Amino acid sequence: MWHRLMAGFTGEEQAHRLTPLTPSIAFGDSYTYAQGTLGYANSTFIGSNLNFSYTPDQLLSDRIIQEDVISTAERGPNWIEDITNCGVKEGSTDPRTCKIQLWDFAFGGADISSEYLPLHHNWSVQLVNQTEQFLLYGQPVLKDFVDPKKTLVAIWIGINDIGDSRTLDVYFPDFYEELISTLFKQAVHPVYEAGYKNFLFMKLPPLNRTPGNLVRAAGPSPNVTQIGWWDDTLDRHASAFADKNKDVTSLVFDSNTFLNYVLDHPAEYDIKNTTAYCPEYNQPLPVEQYGCLPLKDYFWYNNGHMTSHTHKILADELEKFLVASSK
Repeated sequence: MWHRLMAGFTGEEQAHRLTPLTPSIAFGDSYTYAQGTLGYANSTFIGSNLNFSYTPDQLLSDRIIQEDVISTAERGPNWIEDITNCGVKEGSTDPRTCKIQLWDFAFGGADISSEYLPLHHNWSVQLVNQTEQFLLYGQPVLKDFVDPKKTLVAIWIGINDIGDSRTLDVYFPDFYEELISTLFKQAVHPVYEAGYKNFLFMKLPPLNRTPGNLVRAAGPSPNVTQIGWWDDTLDRHASAFADKNKDVTSLVFDSNTFLNYVLDHPAEYDIKNTTAYCPEYNQPLPVEQYGCLPLKDYFWYNNGHMTSHTHKILADELEKFLVASSK
């Protein structure tokens, strides 16, 4: 049986307790982005580095798309769509019509900052720029119907950072410290200053166990030690953030430990393959016509992403954590 191992850091004068109906604003990378009708293709809900600004009318007319391969990086709802139940139905969804609103500003391929690692593409928006863009163009609009004190800010970042930095000649614990320090100084704190008090940080997925890493001759990259360094640093900064700001709820979900448990006990979650993925994962359905299992039977969607089914498993466990944290 899986025993939850998560951390919650809460300021002494907490202004608001999270509830199951808390709206969510999300930042991150391809594990988190939701495709929007006005977003850069296969990347985000709205805008890009090439078209950084947007108008109030554009934001409010944008819709979350759930249409096969063009919707997310896993060909179906991801964890943040599942946990809010917003944008999970086929077609397009106005976030304002969801019982739990989801405003998702994550961008596929994002690192924390181009100060340390280059853009994946010239249209990519790094995490510190996602929050900058949100505060400039999103928050002035959303503040009229989304109460910052009753909103969960969800951040899942680091997947690209830890991979993109693997060839750098650095001492990784210090490098991760610098990256995550920048995350909190340049992204988290400005959002807090805008009135947001409730934050959720996600630890890294088991990147050392991707199909490619399992057969890598030199061993996994990143390896379990590097992932531990990253996650420990995130824990430390999330705790310090709450200690410094007594009105903050700072939650850390140990997605790494939980997803490793799923990999070790796949039958408990109706998963049949944890070591490979369907080579035709993005071809017309059903993938069984290519000799694959149904996509839902795989843990991995491709060499870098989990299936939508795995995201739902993660979201179900995360929901238990958030409910427990609201008591």
